[in-house]
Amino acid sequence: MTWRIVTVSKSAKLELKLNQMVIRDDEIKRVNISEMSVLIIENTAVAMTAALLCELSKQKIKIIFCDEKRNPYGELVPYYGSHDTSEKVRDQMKWSDNTKGIIWTAIVKEKISQQKKLLEEIGSDEAPVLGSYLDNVEFNDSTNREGHAAKVYFRSLFGSDFSRDVDCTINSCLNYGYSILLSAVNREITSMGYITQLGIFHDNVQNRFNLGSDIMEPIRPFVDRRVMTMNAENFGPEEKKVLMNVLNDRATVEGKSHYLNNAIKIYVKSVFDALSSNDPEQLLFCKYETQIHETDCIL
Repeated sequence: MTWRIVTVSKSAKLELKLNQMVIRDDEIKRVNISEMSVLIIENTAVAMTAALLCELSKQKIKIIFCDEKRNPYGELVPYYGSHDTSEKVRDQMKWSDNTKGIIWTAIVKEKISQQKKLLEEIGSDEAPVLGSYLDNVEFNDSTNREGHAAKVYFRSLFGSDFSRDVDCTINSCLNYGYSILLSAVNREITSMGYITQLGIFHDNVQNRFNLGSDIMEPIRPFVDRRVMTMNAENFGPEEKKVLMNVLNDRATVEGKSHYLNNAIKIYVKSVFDALSSNDPEQLLFCKYETQIHETDCIL
């Protein structure tokens, strides 16, 4: 089972040998590729062999590249994630506006529901407000209940003066955590043969990950919980370590406990099942559990 989130933060050379990723810096380290789920290249001085890049892609391991400020900047997306990619993309292009609207409505409701649950957990008086927004979500969220709920939600978590539009430590932490979730969702989308550009609701021509941006919405509160409890005054290596470990949180899907990393796989597949059958009842959302397992690998 893949579970390791591997971060390379120092100048190093990475290469492939006997199904292991060999890291050469001050010393030689080895990581079994079969155990990896995500590789984060945090240093721009890291060199990787083409053989390693190809093998990681074949084994559907998500590779995230950071910029000179060590913030996620891009990721490696393979051309072919499934043997029937062409068929899946043709199906994806046939999704009707009505079907997409039905599924998007369900996704928005689940997102607001998870936000409401978190506010209830912290004893916020604003939880009933989100409940009223939840009750009034219309088809395709035509009245933007999601946006209204988000304003109330974030101010309840981080203070009445907080805004997602300002440059601050909290937003840096949120954006970093969201980028980890988005990469995990994108990995599952491509591994199942679909493309990330064609979304359900998001349709920004400059966004390569419209579909991932749609699907990840209900699991954003997993990151919000981590940021809320961190009380971070700075955005540095320790904060990033906590945030990248979000994929090792526990999530419940249909009453069964999973690591979030594995729960995302089940959830993403259910989205495609729901789109194919025009049935939102097929959606299997991830519910938060309190237990956290610190099983990442920091190099």
